[in-house]
Amino acid sequence: MNTFTQVLEFLTYYLVDHYWFPAFLIGSGIFFTIYLGFPQIKYFTHGWRILSGKYVKPGTEGETTPFQALTTALSGTIGTGNIGGVALAIFLGGPAAIFWMWVVAFLGMTTKFVEVTLAHKYREKLADGSIAGGPMFYIENGLNMKWLAVVFSVCLLMMCIGTGNMPQINNIALVMNDTFNIPKWLTGLVLAILLWMVIIGGIKRIAQIASKLVPFMAFWYILGALAVIIGNYENIIPSLKLIFVHVFSPAAAVGGFLGASVAAALTRGVNRGLYSNEAGQGSAPIAHATSKTENPIEEGMVSILEPFIDTIVVCTLTGLVILASGVWNQKFENEFEASAMDYLKGSYSEISSEEDLITLRNYYYERNENIEFTGELNVSEGVLTSKDVTLMHNRSFAEETTYKDRETNQDFSGVISVEEGKIINPGDFIIEGKSLLRSADLTGKAFTKSVFGDYGQYIVAFGLLLFAFSTVIAWSYYGDRATAHLFGEGWILYYRIVYVGAFFIAAVVDTKIIWDIATVIGPIATIPNLIALILLRKEIKQIDKEYTVVK
Repeated sequence: MNTFTQVLEFLTYYLVDHYWFPAFLIGSGIFFTIYLGFPQIKYFTHGWRILSGKYVKPGTEGETTPFQALTTALSGTIGTGNIGGVALAIFLGGPAAIFWMWVVAFLGMTTKFVEVTLAHKYREKLADGSIAGGPMFYIENGLNMKWLAVVFSVCLLMMCIGTGNMPQINNIALVMNDTFNIPKWLTGLVLAILLWMVIIGGIKRIAQIASKLVPFMAFWYILGALAVIIGNYENIIPSLKLIFVHVFSPAAAVGGFLGASVAAALTRGVNRGLYSNEAGQGSAPIAHATSKTENPIEEGMVSILEPFIDTIVVCTLTGLVILASGVWNQKFENEFEASAMDYLKGSYSEISSEEDLITLRNYYYERNENIEFTGELNVSEGVLTSKDVTLMHNRSFAEETTYKDRETNQDFSGVISVEEGKIINPGDFIIEGKSLLRSADLTGKAFTKSVFGDYGQYIVAFGLLLFAFSTVIAWSYYGDRATAHLFGEGWILYYRIVYVGAFFIAAVVDTKIIWDIATVIGPIATIPNLIALILLRKEIKQIDKEYTVVK
């Protein structure tokens, strides 16, 4: 295992797998929900009225309409998190992870309301006449804590590359390769060129594209998801039971699924919920700050709709598609990714004993590395002949595994060196077999278990292409603002070059590594923003108290 992977696993263990971050995120949402009198319920209807634009007065400063601001923010949130992220949450935490995604979404509606209202209040008009806002502005100007604003901007830049950019193109390239056999590098190159053409136009061009793209892509994806769910109508109630039954009890092993603890469901559901709707991360307020709403709290009300649409509607549909179709615990033929393979000492079996399953669950969730294999594996004519070694892929027992020489594409015979459970030179081999699927691959397989048949994968491929690409576009603007705050407007061009370059590179990088990066960066960037919101609690309370809802 290389040093970079070890660092990622260390950060994942302490930032994601422990209770402290979910407690901090959920606790902040609970506090503001009670402190402000349940604004996600109180202002929900009025937020839809403001979205129509009827409350925008002529001459109000801003670069986007409330609808454009919302769709721009939604284009940043509705992405791989809604297609691949939900599948990953179920893969890691079981069906109960969806429940915790709902909790994060409901409380996140309030958190989003708070951060967007403050971002709109403290926004600034720049020398070129454009409007800029976000957590870095309310931290620096509202709290007079420039150092914390700098910390947030640095974290935001990390998020832009690590969550808003790389996972999106990685999933697009993967699905396009699996569905249409398009080389990953070609997908990355074509979309990188398109990305550059869009982002050089700034927020106005991004908002114009988002306002047209988001409603279109959401409509077709929701329609397709409903078709799958209705086609498996007999599994809807059992799927809902699966979500609730294991909220406070561990999920048992089913099919290829090893089972998951209550903690795994909670932590992974919270993390994927945050990744999906971004409530508390401080990213969406940057888009909302450009809106032409006169009173800051009105834009906050519009933002309440964002986690509702993103998570409670779209993510729930994806979750039900995966559960109702029954693919979440089934194994399918696929090419094994090196980072998702683990060679373990001993002969384990999913049907031999509960003790084996407990050992493996402890290995994956408690980071017990004592069972990892180190040594040489013997392979004859593409078949592993070494005894007392178990291959796991995507946290499931690998079946019908074959080994090929990547250069010749012929069955491999010889010796493979393994260190701490990982092949030392994975690029030399093509390893295929049956295992669980994760991320967008799992969602794509779920869509084929419907009236669409094999054509269902095209819905996922097309939806992911639109969802993920629109996300990358929105996040490029967030990075613009972070760069300008840290280094000045003159550095934005250099940032965009790096952004597009990372986009292309991520198209061909290992999927697990990309998702591991995204998993740890989200919490790192959320912490300074939540601290700022808590410190500004009295200010948002006063703004809320002074506002009168106009029917």
